[in-house]
Amino acid sequence: MSRQTDTIEVQNINAPDHITRVDRAKYDAMKAALLAVLPREAPGLTAAEAKAGLLPHLDDMVFPGGEKSGWWLKCVQLDLEAKNVIKRADTKPLRWHRV
Repeated sequence: MSRQTDTIEVQNINAPDHITRVDRAKYDAMKAALLAVLPREAPGLTAAEAKAGLLPHLDDMVFPGGEKSGWWLKCVQLDLEAKNVIKRADTKPLRWHRV
């Protein structure tokens, strides 16, 4: 497989001009798990609530024991916000829901 098909470009809502390439399998697995647990209505879930909810949805072959899931959750969350797939509620602590 080529590097292009093994990776995917991600954006960051906090740095709109910055694009990074990350592992596609990990990104896709985390995206599916995150979207499975985030509600459609505001205010949504905190990062801690989302992580606790999505861990059972992660394939242990991709994320053995949930390893690095926090980093990947943040990566996917920032990308999906930039792409307007999820939205951040103006709450403390921060919460997210699907658009």
